[in-house]
Amino acid sequence: MGASFLSTLPSLVSVPSLTISTTPTIRCPSHAVAIRCHKMDTDVPGENVLRRREVLKCFGATVGMELLASSGSFVEMASAADLIQRRQRSEFQSSIRQTLSAAIKGKPELVPYILTLALNDAITYDKATKSGGPNGSIRFSSEISRPENKGLSAALNLIEEAKEEIDSYSKGGPISFADLIPYAGQSAVKATFLASAIRKCGGNEQKGSILYSAYGSSGQWGLFDRQFGRTDSQEPDPEGRVPQWEKATVQEMKDKFSSIGFGPRQVCFQQIY
Repeated sequence: MGASFLSTLPSLVSVPSLTISTTPTIRCPSHAVAIRCHKMDTDVPGENVLRRREVLKCFGATVGMELLASSGSFVEMASAADLIQRRQRSEFQSSIRQTLSAAIKGKPELVPYILTLALNDAITYDKATKSGGPNGSIRFSSEISRPENKGLSAALNLIEEAKEEIDSYSKGGPISFADLIPYAGQSAVKATFLASAIRKCGGNEQKGSILYSAYGSSGQWGLFDRQFGRTDSQEPDPEGRVPQWEKATVQEMKDKFSSIGFGPRQVCFQQIY
């Protein structure tokens, strides 16, 4: 880093009793260091000796200046690591989308069931007790076999098969059902929009994909060291929290969505004739 500031001290003041033969090697930590500047008085009445406290102040300033000079390399390393992590996360997300899209494309008839599966797993949330919700508990046999979840086993099987494939190439640990189920719902929604775009292009898949890309979007996901996504539930959610949608009235639906914390402006019901 060049000559140390300490080597210039003998030329600034006369220090007969202070002898510095070499500049010591200083190993500095990689964290930021605050620098405090102090005024050094060299005119000491009746004395011509630099005090030890003043030497320490100069030494601290020297270390701080050298840390500032070398901090650029640490910033560059941090930026490079962040870019690598973003690229790896993006590649992993792309792989998950491809796996789910391929699975759904092979069984397009399961799209509505995948959407219902994601909804029924999430709507078990109870605002008063802060329990339930999109935690992957619907994968338990005692929950998937409930009347409100009738016909959803095939959709769950598709997600389980996709999970096995995703876990096989995941470098950050297995993906959780808590996130894979809503992610599968997102992919199911994408499949419906993509199919609509292809129909608008006269059945041309290439043109339909380009049309969808112009208007589609993708979510952001985090990659954790041991598990991808939120923590899965270890037991089924309480029974009776999911309405039987084909029998529920509009008021019952409103009450249900209100119980999970939705307000009047967040819930919109439209009767289809």
